[in-house]
Amino acid sequence: MTVDARGDLPTLRGYFDFLKANYLKRDAEVNYAHAARQAYIALGFAMVAAAEQEVDCTPMEGFNPDAVDAILGLRERGLRSVVLLPLGYRDTEGDWLFPMPKVRKSRAAMVTDLA
Repeated sequence: MTVDARGDLPTLRGYFDFLKANYLKRDAEVNYAHAARQAYIALGFAMVAAAEQEVDCTPMEGFNPDAVDAILGLRERGLRSVVLLPLGYRDTEGDWLFPMPKVRKSRAAMVTDLA
């Protein structure tokens, strides 16, 4: 929505001005590192949304970001890849693990209470 459609929001404008004042003066690599960490917040929400729709997904690092950026033309758009999220439906007929019961460790084996 544009300012004309929603009206001016002074609080939002103040936040936008704060971001410009603080981020524009920082080194581009510092901003990239910060934005890369923020991408993981969106990644988490995307994975939850996929699970709710019964779509399988898995986050992936360990790829060649320069190659991905080149293939997708990200640098020309001022973007860089950080993480990949393949999405799809599982092939239950071809997946020999599908009918097997899932193995889960107990909560006690996985969680350390700090209280």
